[in-house]
Amino acid sequence: MKATQVWMLTGERGAGKTSLCRALAVQAHQQGWDAAGVISPAVFENGGKTGILVEDVRRGESHPLAALEATGRFALPVGKWFFDRTVLDWGDKVIASSPPCDLLIVDELGPLELLQGGGWQSAPKVLRAGGYLLSLVVICPELQALAREMLNISATPTVDQSKSLEQWVHLYWPEIAAACLPGSKR
Repeated sequence: MKATQVWMLTGERGAGKTSLCRALAVQAHQQGWDAAGVISPAVFENGGKTGILVEDVRRGESHPLAALEATGRFALPVGKWFFDRTVLDWGDKVIASSPPCDLLIVDELGPLELLQGGGWQSAPKVLRAGGYLLSLVVICPELQALAREMLNISATPTVDQSKSLEQWVHLYWPEIAAACLPGSKR
């Protein structure tokens, strides 16, 4: 396997980072690549974000990760969200078992991982160890500097609402394909 690259995918909340990760994972799967890791899509009810899921990119399995109210299993407070510790552990295991793969997606590394050493705590180690050709790691703008200190970032694509999802895929997929040339795959 050739040298790995870590791309820090960033953009403001609601810019479409998770949607882009999902679309790029689909594109990778369609090309016969092994895409793995986790994505964290939002749950919307009545036009408002009420929760967060976590989905295994390779297998498609998903679980509720966070809610706006502390109820039952949603007991770990982080900002305005309450996380399910068992689902955090499950997502961490998904990330830890993702390599080897062609495209590793980690959506997202946030305060739990970068400031508190919790959440998906295996992700920084997995990202440093390699075992993938390219990794897309979602980082919110306010944590970019810290992520750069912790990880060897190769590129920093920024997503905003100036383009459609299809336009972002069209823009970034050729760069991903070039970074993961078929001749260099496992």
